[in-house]
Amino acid sequence: MAPFCSAVDIRRAQSEGLKVFAETCPQYLFLTAEDLDRDGAEGAKFCCSPPPRDKAAQEAVWCGLANGTFQVFSSDHAPYRFDETGKLRAGPNPSFKQVANGVPGIELRLPLLFSEGVGKGRIDIHQFVALTATNVAKLYGVHPRKGTIAVGADADLALWDPDAERTITWTDLHDNAGYTPYEGMTLKGWPAIVLSRGRVAVEDGELCVERGSGHFLVREKSRAAAPLNRLAPEMDPSRNFGAHVLPDT
Repeated sequence: MAPFCSAVDIRRAQSEGLKVFAETCPQYLFLTAEDLDRDGAEGAKFCCSPPPRDKAAQEAVWCGLANGTFQVFSSDHAPYRFDETGKLRAGPNPSFKQVANGVPGIELRLPLLFSEGVGKGRIDIHQFVALTATNVAKLYGVHPRKGTIAVGADADLALWDPDAERTITWTDLHDNAGYTPYEGMTLKGWPAIVLSRGRVAVEDGELCVERGSGHFLVREKSRAAAPLNRLAPEMDPSRNFGAHVLPDT
């Protein structure tokens, strides 16, 4: 979701009682237009839509996460490799219109938000859980089976070490993109153990379950998709079809 104007429009619509939900992604908190302007084709590594802006735009997105404008913090994971199979399919010096659009980031989504959000006081731990798990489950119709710790829910848990420090390098990650736009960042807070349906799925960075052992989950229709059952002002005769009556002069 683009910062500034779009965030303002979303917030205004929500304030007017409209059912509007929004998400943002790591690249809008940690990348800027300066990354796109790197030498040669290096800027292609950071090409995504909408493009990263500046530090002020980053702060606007942080505010949107803190005040509830954004309900979801997703990854928009686009693992194009930085070679002729992906970002550089049009050659070693493509124009921006020829660059495969998007950046990788799914594995670092939670560590980035925890370290720079919770760790630096921009959001609290409850907002962190809501933005990354609970809200997603509710919006997509899988709550309370997912997104909560309760009797009857799937035991999908991430056990977090808030003091663990990691300096990001792609060689420690598990995707096949060949690079990470967050290379060299030092983060504090890292998942130590991940459970899926009660099974230890990941421990100390190692996969502990058989690939393909996940289950397809049929989701219910979310209450978020239910209509408000009220007319917009422009269509509502009881509200004068949205018109404002001027006082007598």
